[in-house]
Amino acid sequence: MHVRTLTGGLAAALLLSLPPLSGQAVAAEPSGGTTLPLSAARVLTYDASGSAEFASAVDRGAAIWNESVDGVVLRPAASGQRANIRVLADNGWPRALPTSLGNGTVYIGRQAVNQGYNTVRISSHELGHILGLPDRKPGPCSSLMSGSSAGVPCTNPYPNAAERAEVEDNFQAGFSAASRAPVPTPRAATVGD
Repeated sequence: MHVRTLTGGLAAALLLSLPPLSGQAVAAEPSGGTTLPLSAARVLTYDASGSAEFASAVDRGAAIWNESVDGVVLRPAASGQRANIRVLADNGWPRALPTSLGNGTVYIGRQAVNQGYNTVRISSHELGHILGLPDRKPGPCSSLMSGSSAGVPCTNPYPNAAERAEVEDNFQAGFSAASRAPVPTPRAATVGD
């Protein structure tokens, strides 16, 4: 995880794989080994059961966000649990339909994949929309939210420093009531935007 000090690599892996207490992630206290809630971290669940052949790309995209930011953690939803984020595969262009910050539906569209766009970049990009990031086009490959404007050769699935900071700001203060307001989406956000 990014900028979190944990006591021992095994302890870190075990703590981060356990379900959160009271909806909060936990980490080992650097000076001891006792666990403290990470009040700034908001756990969001995702359901990739409808993402067909893109399931591993979705899991990798979520892992990239988990490696990149501290304010939010993306985890697969447990069986029978209603997920914050639903991920589906379809034959259209990739897009995200946020309903509020941290909630919505992502479509991993085969149209872009068939044109040669990288599935992990698509997944990270669309999850970025659910985390409150807009498209930024045209843009360089170093900008995840530049989407398809960076071109087919671009396979970078990582948010840049500004994108990471914006997500951290979005989820600061423990996902306050104000941040739960619907995200303005005048149209579907897509990797091609």
